[in-house]
Order: sequence, then C-alpha cells, then structure tokens
Amino acid sequence: MTAATPTPVADLPRCAWATSTPEYVAYHDEEWGTPLHGDHAMFERLCLEAFQSGLSWITILRKRPAFRAAFAGFRIEAVAAFTVDDEARLLADAGIVRNRAKVTAAIANARAALEVPEGLDALVWSFAPTALRARPATIADVPATSPESVAMTKELKRRGFVFVGPTTAYALMQATGMVDDHVASCFRAAG
Repeated sequence: MTAATPTPVADLPRCAWATSTPEYVAYHDEEWGTPLHGDHAMFERLCLEAFQSGLSWITILRKRPAFRAAFAGFRIEAVAAFTVDDEARLLADAGIVRNRAKVTAAIANARAALEVPEGLDALVWSFAPTALRARPATIADVPATSPESVAMTKELKRRGFVFVGPTTAYALMQATGMVDDHVASCFRAAG
C-alpha cells in the first residue's frame, strides 16, 4: 500500500479572488481569515486596510515590506511619535502609497491607539460577531459591511480614529479572522 500523495498547493480550491497571483495565493492560504492578535499586528492591519481604500489589495501586499520599514514595523508608540519631518519622509517614499490623508491617518490612529486602555486588539476583537451565519457560497455572497463593522467604526471614531469606515472595518474583520468569509468550496472553509 502506498501513502497518499498530498494535493499540490496549486490545485487546492480557493476563494476566487485569491488565485490570480502568487502573492494572493500565499496571503489567502496563510493569513486571510486566520485569527490575529496583538496590538501592533492589529495596528498594522488597520493601517494597511486604510491604505488599500480605493486601490487593489495586491498593491498593498507588494508594498507591505516597504510599509513596515517606513512605519517602524507598525510599533504603535514609534508611529505615534512621528513628526512633521516623518510625515514629509513618508510622502516622499515611493515604496509606499503616498497619500497625505492616509499617511496622516496612520499617525493619528497610532496616537488614538495609545489612548485605548484595554488595548487595540481587545477593542477591535470586542466587535467580533457571536452569532453563526451561513458560509458564503460565492464571492458575490460576501458582504462589504456588517452591523458589527458599522458599530466598530462608530466606536473607533468616537475614540479618535480616522479613515476607518464600515467597509474598511469589515475588511479588517476578514483579514484578522473575526469573520470567516472563505467561500464554501474553499479548502480553508471551516466545517
């Protein structure tokens, strides 16, 4: 009797959005929808989701190493201490998305995150849905927002965060595993 040959990674069924580039495949298979914790990790995802607004996610994925270098590894305390000179440096950095509103939002959000007594991770995860919902059959069944993402947005804004709308909040929830939007046919779909 021979051992079963594992299915090649390339042959696994995936969510339709995740198949066009190797970066998407790796992100889908290793990160998207996987529970993520930690204040700095959550801050990075919050920033990257905001930078993605209006752009394709592949742009952000490809620039992620440059974002990490430019934003001090997304260490909240370091970004909160950024000065006008740092803002100018970021706006001149061709390795990242050079959008003034998004750059200033990242700095403002670091400062707001420092003021969250329970920590950014705990605050964001407090909006994770508790009710089970049907797994999306297709990508068309995946919502852009949810009641929880709307509530998260309101609370983040109340606490001084900017550039975080319900769609960005929902994308954050998907990226960090608060919601599992892998389609039913995807190998990552939970039972």
